[in-house]
Amino acid sequence: MRTRVLAGFVVLALSLGMSARAIDTTVLPTDELQQRYEALTHGFRCMQCQNNNIADSPVGLASDLRRDVKEQLLAGKTDDEIRASMVRRYGNVILFNPPVSPGTVWVWIVPGLALLGGLYIAVRIVRRRAALVASDDSVVESEDSQR
Repeated sequence: MRTRVLAGFVVLALSLGMSARAIDTTVLPTDELQQRYEALTHGFRCMQCQNNNIADSPVGLASDLRRDVKEQLLAGKTDDEIRASMVRRYGNVILFNPPVSPGTVWVWIVPGLALLGGLYIAVRIVRRRAALVASDDSVVESEDSQR
């Protein structure tokens, strides 16, 4: 029994250690380029595993995108030019914070509408239950009277 518990802790520790390791080890010649690189790679969504940015994604496509960002930075392109080239290639979906435009306005509006809808439903449920309790005239017997 003790061996199984110890083995479980070892497996857990190894899996946590592997998930905590850094994926992107790219080093650029200057601190300014490095900071720009990190900001850009954390701002682009991985197209294969859409809930990660390309800096933290282990897939090959993210590695290719990181290499592309590095090459464009070393070629002297601005951050806006790099973002524009990525958007041209993949669309606004590559950006974690897409610009507000007719094509992306739903990304900004739907969460607010969902929140308002949930709040409306919650208020209606609470009011209905309060009305049911107020109109309930049944007698609740105590445990002492049942014995």
